[in-house]
Amino acid sequence: MQKLIDELAKQNDLVHVRRQVDPKFELAAVTKALQDASNEAVLFHDVAGSDVPVVSNLYGSHDRLLQMIGAREGQSFCARWLELNEACLTASNNAVYETASPEVADEFTPCKLSDLPAITYHERDGGPYFTSAIFLANHPDTRVPNLSFHRSMQISDDELRVRLGGPHDLTQYQKRAEEKGEALEAALLLSCPPELFLGACASLPIEASELAMAAQIRGKKIAMRDCKTIDMQVPASVDIVVEGRFLPNEKRPEGPFGEFMGIYVEVGDNHVFEVTHVECRKDAVLHGLVCGSNEDLRPLEAVIAAKVYKHVSAQVRGVIDVSCKPNVLISIIKIDKQYEGHGKHAILSALGSHLDYNKVVIAVDKDVDIYDLNDVMWAYMTRGRADTRAQVLNDFPGFYRDEHKDHWGRLTIDATMPWGREVEFARKSVPGVADIDLSKYLSK
Repeated sequence: MQKLIDELAKQNDLVHVRRQVDPKFELAAVTKALQDASNEAVLFHDVAGSDVPVVSNLYGSHDRLLQMIGAREGQSFCARWLELNEACLTASNNAVYETASPEVADEFTPCKLSDLPAITYHERDGGPYFTSAIFLANHPDTRVPNLSFHRSMQISDDELRVRLGGPHDLTQYQKRAEEKGEALEAALLLSCPPELFLGACASLPIEASELAMAAQIRGKKIAMRDCKTIDMQVPASVDIVVEGRFLPNEKRPEGPFGEFMGIYVEVGDNHVFEVTHVECRKDAVLHGLVCGSNEDLRPLEAVIAAKVYKHVSAQVRGVIDVSCKPNVLISIIKIDKQYEGHGKHAILSALGSHLDYNKVVIAVDKDVDIYDLNDVMWAYMTRGRADTRAQVLNDFPGFYRDEHKDHWGRLTIDATMPWGREVEFARKSVPGVADIDLSKYLSK
């Protein structure tokens, strides 16, 4: 984490908050206010109640994500992510792991959860939460490691309460351990370098490991070290590690919590994580993430877009790029239109690419900026009729956990130009704008 912070500082992409902030609401309020004005990361040096600094908004910039995954100039996130994904699925264990040097252990010191900043983000949150919480666990039978995000409510030094969603791999791991009458050992990674954070975002088959994806992103093997109280290894690059186990057949109240969709998930009975050991690097910095903020949404959007892109481009020619910005529930598909109905074909394919998302699907021409919803809506409003190019699909299921059907239904919009009438709908332009250096024209 410190290496990433230093790199952001060199790029003038980091701001500092040196005055003391309250971890209850104030830290999140400052972070959100900054995000409304800038994509810069922010480092809080003095958080009341703890000696551990907090960094936030590390992943709130799409350009920064491109840099972190090693995208080449002009290469889209989707294209680069799929390259990494393919390499990950064919990598052998020898290309993924290496043993960390013994001296790494000397960099860590035992601590308690209460030594860490207890950050409460939203007005109705049930208490402080670890929001960038990445769990590492091994499958009870195959021992395949899994990295995944699960919000974790701080109850005491010995207990966290964690929501495990139905289709997630960790949920299946825990269920299998429970069937065997066992607790599932796991490590909570609270301060990770980018390759582990983004690796945990990957959607891989259950027999594949997100650590392999992290190794591809890093371009090097992941150095691993032994845990103290559980039979596992963790990446040596993680600053804060919480060891423990998910108790079998035990659920307790967790929540409310303000989730990524901007609303609260109310109190529910969720899994109990018994803490057995906590340790920190001596210069550890906690990663605090405001759920539903740019930092939360940008990586999720980019990964979902890559999945949609892979599916649609395999079925429909001329697909250039896909964006899910400004919200993961929308997919915007850029195509090089080649026949009448091309946009509709892309839309139909996208609807089947990710059944939990794709609440709105829009197809646009290759001259539209799919990362700017203003430009997308301009195309819809100016390139044909508003009524016949939009369709509402009633009673299509939404999220797997949407028991009240609040997120059912789909909206599709073909915002491409009418086929054969491109000249009539060509955008106007002002020659030379890209070459203008305003400093040669303006004065104060």
